[in-house]
Amino acid sequence: MGGTDDKEAPPTGSVAHDDAASESSCYATDEEDTQIHLGPKISIKEHLEKDKDDESLRRWKEQLLGGVDVNQVEEVQEPDVKILSLTIVSADRPDIVLEIPASGNPKAPWFTLKEGSKYNLKFSIKVSNDIVCGLRYNNQVWKKGLKVDNSKQMLGTFSPQAEPYTHVLPEEVTPSGFLARGNYSAKTKFVDDDNKCYLELNYTFDIQKEWAK
Repeated sequence: MGGTDDKEAPPTGSVAHDDAASESSCYATDEEDTQIHLGPKISIKEHLEKDKDDESLRRWKEQLLGGVDVNQVEEVQEPDVKILSLTIVSADRPDIVLEIPASGNPKAPWFTLKEGSKYNLKFSIKVSNDIVCGLRYNNQVWKKGLKVDNSKQMLGTFSPQAEPYTHVLPEEVTPSGFLARGNYSAKTKFVDDDNKCYLELNYTFDIQKEWAK
């Protein structure tokens, strides 16, 4: 399950969702082994207090942080990112909402796609504690031991907020034909600019002539 970067308007409170902006913001990169040192980390409250006399900069920071109550964020904290659900959206059928198991290993097969069908992947993402920079979706797929897909999608930079974000990837089309049908195994990761992994999913799925009943 791959695609290209989301081109829709970014959700409220998120920053830099197009390719150029995302990759420049917070020094985002597609190379997982690139190490970038950004200096000591300071808390959200310290960020705001640092430029409190600059009205325009203060307002920009408050807009970036959305509805965060900075009075309750005293210490330096790492961002907490939870992927709440994955939804397969297709005009051919009702949405397939897949809850994320705590183990990261859904029961096999996790879902079934209809061959030759158009669909989008939609994620529900909850961000807490601090801003997460350069969150990206990495996906690898194998069929009978042969890697058939290896995609990396920049999702963007997100500030903490009470409500989950919804992020939709561009439309994809499943392959069709006798050779395309069957069982696939996949590994999906959500990582940030520091290569911190917030979720790793190992699962299988099927491509068949029809959607699963």
